Amino acid sequence: MRKNILITGASSGLGKGMAKEFAKQGCNLALCARRFELLEQLKAELEQVNPNITISIKVLDVNNHEQVFSVFKAFNEELNGLDRVIINAGMGKGASIGTGYFNANKQTAETNFIAALAQAEAAMEIFRAQNYGHLVTISSISAVRGFRRAMTVYAATKAAITSLSEGIRIDVMNTPIKVSCVHPGFIRSEINEKVKTVPFIVDTETGCKALVKAINKEKANSFVPTWPWSFLHWILRIAPLSTIRKMS
Repeated sequence: MRKNILITGASSGLGKGMAKEFAKQGCNLALCARRFELLEQLKAELEQVNPNITISIKVLDVNNHEQVFSVFKAFNEELNGLDRVIINAGMGKGASIGTGYFNANKQTAETNFIAALAQAEAAMEIFRAQNYGHLVTISSISAVRGFRRAMTVYAATKAAITSLSEGIRIDVMNTPIKVSCVHPGFIRSEINEKVKTVPFIVDTETGCKALVKAINKEKANSFVPTWPWSFLHWILRIAPLSTIRKMS
């Protein structure tokens, strides 16, 4: 069992939902995010869910790369080792390329990929040193194709996350270090709370239960919830651009 689990972006949305599910399973949690007051509230909630686990919280802006390394190291020392690190922090700002929103697109690119790279580096340094661990990246169903409007850069960063994960997986193949990339479909969270009509969307709790179930299986790649995304992602890969345009 992966007992000590670190989750970034844990103060809300999918990170918070996953923390609750892992708490129910008796896992010790290292939770970090920018908003400390929300982490404090979450810690209090989790202590009610399971008073027998250790919960450590720390402020972390994943775009502060030096802080990423120091926070991961501190968590590792506090819990006497990390069994699993879930790279979850991300954002979805943006607009069509060339429409005057470069700064928003850049912020999404930096947070979703460059910051994720820093988190992967920090986690893998720990795992390599202890010769075990489970690195989990949260990609997206959007990683399988390009999308338009606000999804353009977001989808590109998620495709990069999927590729990065596979590269790391190949690098540590046949070692006690495992690498999983999870591709959520549409799960209601802060990142999409303003989006009204989304196909096959599920509520946060349902989505997070599916995420945790997939993470615990430690497959190389998974698409959640299993229905319909384990099937639909193959359709998306071959769908004509006109269909992709209607979806985004």
